Amino acid sequence: MQLRYLASRTPKKTVAEAAPELSREKDAQPERRVETESSLPSQPPLARPPQALPAPLIEAAPDRSPGLDGAPSASAPDPLRILDSIGEVVYDWDLRSDIINWGPNVRSVLGVSNVALIGTGRAFAECLSPDSESSRYEAIARSAATDDGAGAPFQICYGLLPPDSPRDAAIWIEDTGRWFAGPDGRPARAHGLVRVITERYKQDRRLAFESRFDTLTGVLNRASLLEQIGLFYAQAAKKKQSFAALLVAIDNLFLLNRTYGYDIADQIIASIAQRLRTNCRERDLVARYAGNKFALVLENCDAAEMTAAAERLIEIVGGAPFETTAGPVPAALRIGGVVAPRNGRAVHLLFQHAEEALDIARQPGGARLIAYEPSLAREDTRMKALKVSDEIVSALNDGRIILALQPLIDTRTGAPAFYEGLMRLRRKDGALVSPSSVLPTAEKSGLIQMVDYRILELGLKKLIEDPALQLSVNMSGRTVRDPDFISRLRAHLAPFPELARRLMIEFTETCAIEDVEATVRAIAEIKKCGARVAMDDFGAGHTSFKNLRRFDFDLVKIDGAFVQNLARSADDRFFVKTLAELAHHVGLPVVAEWVEDAETAKILTDWGVDYLQGDYFAPAAASDVKAPAARE
Repeated sequence: MQLRYLASRTPKKTVAEAAPELSREKDAQPERRVETESSLPSQPPLARPPQALPAPLIEAAPDRSPGLDGAPSASAPDPLRILDSIGEVVYDWDLRSDIINWGPNVRSVLGVSNVALIGTGRAFAECLSPDSESSRYEAIARSAATDDGAGAPFQICYGLLPPDSPRDAAIWIEDTGRWFAGPDGRPARAHGLVRVITERYKQDRRLAFESRFDTLTGVLNRASLLEQIGLFYAQAAKKKQSFAALLVAIDNLFLLNRTYGYDIADQIIASIAQRLRTNCRERDLVARYAGNKFALVLENCDAAEMTAAAERLIEIVGGAPFETTAGPVPAALRIGGVVAPRNGRAVHLLFQHAEEALDIARQPGGARLIAYEPSLAREDTRMKALKVSDEIVSALNDGRIILALQPLIDTRTGAPAFYEGLMRLRRKDGALVSPSSVLPTAEKSGLIQMVDYRILELGLKKLIEDPALQLSVNMSGRTVRDPDFISRLRAHLAPFPELARRLMIEFTETCAIEDVEATVRAIAEIKKCGARVAMDDFGAGHTSFKNLRRFDFDLVKIDGAFVQNLARSADDRFFVKTLAELAHHVGLPVVAEWVEDAETAKILTDWGVDYLQGDYFAPAAASDVKAPAARE
């Protein structure tokens, strides 16, 4: 890039070449010193913009350098056009006179029609946006660098409000340059280059916002919450006071999603966040903790104050519906609260206890607010759950999750029709652990899907080993509704397509009615794979006759809790007989579980129940012995 000073008739020089000469020229002039309290003027007094500014630093000049044929080149780069296109302009600032000499493209780059309005340092400073953290003058004044003859570098970013532009039309500038000292060692002049970085600035601001705040609600995100909560612990220790943490859940969010759609549910979540923030104190924290959960941290708050604040928030949120594009929609909250540091001396314990309290609040028929209180029994239960979780993970890693096969007896022939593969965990000492000791913990800890997929793999392996075997395996509702379940089932069956007709997938009635539409889709997809589907624990979830027809199950298994006392309970006999007749009415074969004696087996057979399962016929056995052939 070729540069020249217009006031001079000397040959063209670059800025770097011209700078030392300019410095010597400036040093040779008599010093006009402004006396202030500091070595650098706080800010030069506002000078009236000169009527005519000094000539610009650079101007476009035709390049007379010869081309290959000796003629002047027509394609030589135009420095002004290049600077213009990349949004950059050069300047030279005499700090003693406060005059800024701008490059000739300043109007197009900064959008200033009258350059005189930014012709001095003071006038330019008055155009800075209030959002600017610093200025060029401060960058020079506070510089720790010294000028060793080549100038001291500086770089600063700030917002600029051009004087003849709307007040909200700020552009953001990256200002890079060098300042040069006078004979007294103080900054005397500076030159540099300003670059418009508005788009980059906005992107950086957006990324900074998203790193700290939830984009949907505008409140803190979880990471920022955990980062800032340490200040509450420090203040509590210093002032000997407590604070409270509330874990706030939106009640039945899945129903809102299903009824109104996810976009309306998002509007409700954002509105609840705003209502919570509005009704908290300025120094309290409000953060989005998870999908339908918010965390509130209340400063200087004891147990009674926490209860009062939580009850007020429940009333405020539930007292008036939220306006959405679908119309007014009501919502309600469930809250678990903890007072710290008494009941949560570390961040992870604080929210662990809040989760425990919230779990109790979310139980059917439970209070909407539960304040955590230490409990030896609950702590013992928690420790046992942690131990079981560790044992499950260890068993999965060591291959100690196994199948125990139990036959289902055909009441017409008295022979096994097919088998159910039941999960068992074998301890390191060889003892077997029953599912009731493992599965509830696996559900709560999120390990259930790993267990389910292991059982599915073992079941398919059994089917490969025994071509005559027909087998059913249990899957949890979480697994069946997992978007990856069908694709994994297809992948397992792809190399052995003949296995599908001998495989049956079971899941409970309670799981089925949690989301009827999802269950209907899951059954259809499983059947497309060629497998059959059974409803387990029929009668426990009170499925309607309408849903029973929609589900398209191949078989229903009556909940064993109603079967085991059948011979002694008239109520159970009436209920089981009704369930069997209802299933037969819609054309579904019926299995009765937990058959433990001959009398119960005879009653069920007389009622026309198709299959019987229980310890009376054979307990579930973990064995590698080939199962008896089963009839289709």
